[in-house]
Amino acid sequence: MKKIIVLLVASIFISSCISQKEHAALQAKHDKAKDELLAVKNSLTKCVIDNEKCDADVANLNNIIADLKNDKKKTLEYVDNLTVLTQGATDNIKETLAQLSKKDKYINRIRAAATKKDSLNLVVAFNLKKELKEGIDDEDIEINVEKTVVFISISDKLLFKSGSYTITEKAYSVLEKVATVINSQPEMDVMIEGHTDATPIKNDIIQDNWDLSTKRATSITRILQSKFAVAPSRLIAAGRSSYVPLAPNDTPANKSKNRRTKIIILPKIGQFFEMLETKAE
Repeated sequence: MKKIIVLLVASIFISSCISQKEHAALQAKHDKAKDELLAVKNSLTKCVIDNEKCDADVANLNNIIADLKNDKKKTLEYVDNLTVLTQGATDNIKETLAQLSKKDKYINRIRAAATKKDSLNLVVAFNLKKELKEGIDDEDIEINVEKTVVFISISDKLLFKSGSYTITEKAYSVLEKVATVINSQPEMDVMIEGHTDATPIKNDIIQDNWDLSTKRATSITRILQSKFAVAPSRLIAAGRSSYVPLAPNDTPANKSKNRRTKIIILPKIGQFFEMLETKAE
């Protein structure tokens, strides 16, 4: 009996020892699995965080791509507009250069024409001085050349009696010499311009100094046409009264200077500008 009890106790003890070992092994496996599960959870959490960061980066990159596409579109539009503007500017520059070239040719023609007219006028002035030298006092007649115009200023005492527009006998010889030179230059026009002093005049024939200056200019114009064959189409008569004086009208000597008739020889305006405006070959 004692042997049976001993065997039974031994069997229970042995069984108890085996169960504790298995429990320890299982506990160890459980702890390991628990640790592995925790590690997996941590890894999963990290993956989720990384994924969310990647999604944010992708969204940001998509925004950058959209901005770049928009910038590219605007840049292409700007380049297109710039190309149009550049072409327009190029066309404008070409047109401007062409206009400058035309202006240069025009200016050169003006210079050539002016040089030609200056030369002609110097010849006219020389011939006038040569023709009028004999028998006339230097005080009574003055000849000047200004640019393209020849001015002959003749004292009224050489041409008219005081307060009259009737030409004196002495004036005919002077006007004949002037007409000779005028007729030698048929391409030029002639203006006869009457001037008076500031002393008022009024009678049954002459109303005022305007009237006197104009009548004197017209008298010389008629003589040049009728006596010396100057073409009337070349003649211009004008009166300036006392409003363009050479000197103040304060002394008899100064008034005498202001009483004068100007014969102005100048280029024919129409022909002159026709020559200037002729297009260059």
